[in-house]
Amino acid sequence: MGEETQDSSLSKLDSSQLKMMKEMCLVVDENDKVIDSVSKIDCHRGKGIRHRAFSVLIFDSENRLLMQQRSIEKITFPGIWANSCCSHPLDIENENGDEIEGVIHASKRKMFQELGIPEEVSSGWDYNHIGRFEYSCRWNDEWIEHEIDHVIVVRASPELSINENEIMDTRWLTHQEINQMLEGENEWKNSIIAPWFRMIWKHFIDPHYPNMEALTKTKISKIINCGRLSINSKSDGMELKSALGKHKIVVEKEIMKSLDKIRQERLHGAMTHLFAGGGKRFRAILPRLVGEATGSAHKGHYTLGSSIEIIHNFTLVHDDIMDQDPIRRGLNAVHVEYDDATAINAGDAMLAVGFEILADSDDISPENLKFLVQSIGEMVRRVAEGQQEDFDFEQRDYVSEQEYIAMIAGKTSAMFETCAETGAKLAGADSKTVENMADWGLKLGLCFQLMDDLIDITGDTETLGKPAGSDVLQGKKTLIAIHALDSGNDLPTFSKVYGKGECTDEDLAKAVDELRKNGSIDYAMDRAMRYHSEAHSILDGLESSHALEVLRQLTDMQLTRIN
Repeated sequence: MGEETQDSSLSKLDSSQLKMMKEMCLVVDENDKVIDSVSKIDCHRGKGIRHRAFSVLIFDSENRLLMQQRSIEKITFPGIWANSCCSHPLDIENENGDEIEGVIHASKRKMFQELGIPEEVSSGWDYNHIGRFEYSCRWNDEWIEHEIDHVIVVRASPELSINENEIMDTRWLTHQEINQMLEGENEWKNSIIAPWFRMIWKHFIDPHYPNMEALTKTKISKIINCGRLSINSKSDGMELKSALGKHKIVVEKEIMKSLDKIRQERLHGAMTHLFAGGGKRFRAILPRLVGEATGSAHKGHYTLGSSIEIIHNFTLVHDDIMDQDPIRRGLNAVHVEYDDATAINAGDAMLAVGFEILADSDDISPENLKFLVQSIGEMVRRVAEGQQEDFDFEQRDYVSEQEYIAMIAGKTSAMFETCAETGAKLAGADSKTVENMADWGLKLGLCFQLMDDLIDITGDTETLGKPAGSDVLQGKKTLIAIHALDSGNDLPTFSKVYGKGECTDEDLAKAVDELRKNGSIDYAMDRAMRYHSEAHSILDGLESSHALEVLRQLTDMQLTRIN
């Protein structure tokens, strides 16, 4: 079993809390199977180690939930508001055996330690184990949580005797008051709410509460992967929004200036058509953001980003022709606004301009130019291969999950990978950092595409800027569809409309509902969250900076974007 880390720098911390940091937590794999035991300090320090945890939610006879504010003496996440009791089962008798019995025994121990509830009292309660979820969340540069958290609901109205070394304050809150707390309203304006409690509320409690009978009967067998969480949910990605707004102005001018190379009026109109539909210009700005986080960013990053964005739009124009999608970014697709021949020609010209502006730039050295051309050329090839695989998949009866992931690694992720790789290279980063950032871009792109698949069938045409449900109607072999087809379950409406090209809104809604009940939508979301978490782990290797925080927020945005 693991051994604890000795560190004299911890001597300034609260002695009682420091003593508990020597306790041995249960290290688990992604399936919550115990593989080791490691000290609490090593589980929570640096990059952290995945371990088992529990969260108890005590509801009284009036259906109010007991919330606690963690003591400022706590080493991790001090002063924040969390659920009734949360901690870890230890590598001790009664807690390191059966996982559910273990977390229940551990919860009784901790409720006595923190809340002063005697075990002879808590042993008489009914413990409703309603599910588990995995998440990670960094408190600061030194401390982190990475847990598979077991959620336990009990009905009780105990007398409390608070341990002030553990808890600053407690409150019994109604449903409305909890929502106010989570929204930061009224007295909660300046409070920090535990990110794990937000996930518990979202995935386990809110769908049923205040119907306590339904809540206590909840049994979610799968582990919900919530990915990397932010301690300050109210920041709402402001650093990223500011960076995108600032850099977008520059790259928009660079893009339009580049496209002005085209003198033929109709061709120029077709090439600039999609840019009029807006967009955040992630790919155009991403090389610059990576450059700022990994080295010295400069004007050449704008040219690089503009090149990749123009080439990206070339792929979209051709993609819409192949898929016969009539709408893109809320506008007619180029082949609809003009015609197929003009759209194909416009795409070809975009590809040429993308490479031309790299060669024209005075801010890109010959050595870097060779690297960029090779990397972007490989990207275009991989995107084309992925697109062809995607097209061929529609003609096949069976596509495996592995084949699908390999396809989107080319069609979608290759572009993110190239943005990150070339952005780091152009900033002067060392070869290992360039390689790591390419891997980050790959994971980011996989998360992006899986979310795109989810948004396609759960969004609406007006919000998406393209027909909702088009992937289902076209018979696209998305991860959602593959899971549904592999399940062997009877999904009559999905089977009826899948690949049929069109259907009624009612049938499409029924098909989506079948996919949801089948677990296919949740399965794709879990995979997206896994890639999201892996992307964050790669960013852990960079030095802390404002630019790094922007990349983290960009990573988080993939789970919440709508276009």
